Amino acid sequence: MMQNKDINSSKAPEPVGLYPHAKKVGNLLFLSGVGPRERGSKKIPGVELDENGTILSYDIATQCHSVFQNVRYILEDAGSSWENIIDVTVFLTNMKDDFKIYNALWAEYFKENPPCRTTIEINCLPTPIGIELKVIATV
Repeated sequence: MMQNKDINSSKAPEPVGLYPHAKKVGNLLFLSGVGPRERGSKKIPGVELDENGTILSYDIATQCHSVFQNVRYILEDAGSSWENIIDVTVFLTNMKDDFKIYNALWAEYFKENPPCRTTIEINCLPTPIGIELKVIATV
């Protein structure tokens, strides 16, 4: 049986449930869904909420930059790197308005050796965010 190891980053935002940031199985790294939240804070970069937690406005570009940084934190803490990403599933809550901006930023971040990618629009995510990434990488 292949060993697997839980990975938890000291820099990425705390999970919103009972799961590790990633699992290492052999030379593969499977990241749990990663959003743009900041560690140790309820703050979500690029999101403005009212007192009830309803989204008043959001900036998808700011969220993309933050998500990509959080993925990088987890990869590095697991002994991997951005260049080792092989497959990404992207969840967007507003494909019509956000895909163009996200796709342009993706092209900047993955100029070299872009991974496989699937982008899906979903109704909502567990926290008031507009994007979440599910990543597989090598170690």
